[in-house]
Amino acid sequence: MKQGSLTSKILGVMLVLILLSSSLAIFAIINLSYSLGDARAINASGSLRMQSYRLMFYANSGSEDAQEKIVEFEATLHSEALQPSTGWLSPQKITDQYQLVIDKWLVMKYYIEQENSRDYAASLKDFVDTIDLLVLEMEHHAAFKLRLLAASQIFGLGLMLFIAFLAVRFTKRKVVVPLQQLMESANTISKGNFEIEMPETEYIELTALTHALQKTAKELATLYGNLESQVTEKTLALTRANNELAFLYDNLLTLNANKLDYKALKAVLNQLKNYESLDYLRLIIQYPEQELEIIQADGGWPSDPVASTRFQLQFEQADLGYLELISAQEPNTALFNNFAIMLTRSIVIHNATEQRQQLALMEERGVIARELHDSLGQVLSFLKIQISLLRKNLDYSCRSPAVENQLTEINEGVSTAYVQLRELLSTFRLTIKEPNLKNALEAMLEQLRTKTDIQINLDYKLAPQWLEAKQHIHILQITREATLNAIKHANASIINIRCYKDDKGMVNISVSDNGIGIGYLKERDQHFGIGIMHERASKLAGYVVFSSNSKSPVDGQTEVTQQTQQTQSGTLTTTIDSEQSLPQGTKVTLIFPSQQEPANG
Repeated sequence: MKQGSLTSKILGVMLVLILLSSSLAIFAIINLSYSLGDARAINASGSLRMQSYRLMFYANSGSEDAQEKIVEFEATLHSEALQPSTGWLSPQKITDQYQLVIDKWLVMKYYIEQENSRDYAASLKDFVDTIDLLVLEMEHHAAFKLRLLAASQIFGLGLMLFIAFLAVRFTKRKVVVPLQQLMESANTISKGNFEIEMPETEYIELTALTHALQKTAKELATLYGNLESQVTEKTLALTRANNELAFLYDNLLTLNANKLDYKALKAVLNQLKNYESLDYLRLIIQYPEQELEIIQADGGWPSDPVASTRFQLQFEQADLGYLELISAQEPNTALFNNFAIMLTRSIVIHNATEQRQQLALMEERGVIARELHDSLGQVLSFLKIQISLLRKNLDYSCRSPAVENQLTEINEGVSTAYVQLRELLSTFRLTIKEPNLKNALEAMLEQLRTKTDIQINLDYKLAPQWLEAKQHIHILQITREATLNAIKHANASIINIRCYKDDKGMVNISVSDNGIGIGYLKERDQHFGIGIMHERASKLAGYVVFSSNSKSPVDGQTEVTQQTQQTQSGTLTTTIDSEQSLPQGTKVTLIFPSQQEPANG
């Protein structure tokens, strides 16, 4: 479609109207300028008639006044008012009639000069009629010019009205209607509806405006669609974030509501696995110089090496392990990082709580030790003194082998009780850097190493979460009693103490030596120290086994050491190595269940 300029057409219409109105004004001005002398010409021609009648009077007198009147008449006849009658714009009829008046005047002038009044009077009527006809023609011409002016004004006004009507019709059809459609489209866009119909126009300006509005509508539609999609995405993201926060909060309550044990950790792992639809999930907890603790979610862990994703459990500079998963889909990194942070802080808080409890127990034990030393220790010391005095002051006549045996047994019992009390006080008064079982054992063994030349070795591989603070005192007492028995009665040169958890989830505390063998324990079977060991083991829901050093305390097979190592692929492998067993001697093993379930679930 051919396009034109709307402004050019509007300018053209305005120019036409301006030219038309200007032409009419100019024509009216010209017409009026040529009509200014019409009244004077009519008056002058009218005065010629009066002068003609006056000259008739002077035609009979023959006086000099007649000549003056002739001059006056000719002055009027040839006056400036009547000169346009001979101009080129004057009609030919007026020019001819004016010339006729002049010609007849010459005749009438001759009559006056000849004083022929009779002929003058006879020709006067004809001469006056000729003048009247000139006046009439001049009046007709003036009326014609007025009619022409009126007609031209009427015609021009009509033409201008017609052009204005066409301009209004054109403007309404070509400008107003498209602009109204554009306004409706703009209102439609303002209401959020971008499906609009644009008017078709052949003008460049309106076409440009239409294209601009249409482009704006498309861009707004695209932007609005993007905003809606972004709002939807943000809403989904916020909903997901809210669900994740609720999920993390629920699991945080689970971890901190009760004791942080195997069941609580496995429960939150199962919730995480179900929440993220994971294939496999497990938690690896690693403490310094200790075995890895593996807690798997329901479904276990594949035996074949599979690519996995890990999220480290780090607190400050300490590495507590990692959260490992296998999933076919891309994991939610933010959720797993937050979950790992939550697990890390829960483990750290749990360990700190356990340490505070252990410190509280140690302080309580210190108070008990002081009370025992100030009360029971003094009583036992007093009894030993009294037994010695009784033996010295007893008459020989009253002494008999039975009495001597009873005194000896009483003395030995009091001495043994005093020794046990001192050992108990030594255990209660242990000073350690950190309140955990390993440091307590190290501190206890360090005290024993100062009292003997025997080599005492400790192999500790128990995680803190496997033991409760209240179990430590029983483990320390049983280990101390077994180590002291080996020092005092086994004639050993090496004592090995090993702490680990077997594949059945049972905690094993073994004290083995290379001494004279198990016979000395059989000789001391009735000694109440061994009975106390059994009693303490029962409080741990376990038992104590005394066996030969070369045999396993459970099944009688060769003792083995289980070492768990981590490969580069992330899987765990177990290697079985024969223990470097001592050639002879005794092995005392304390076996009791862990507060957590075994690592293999």
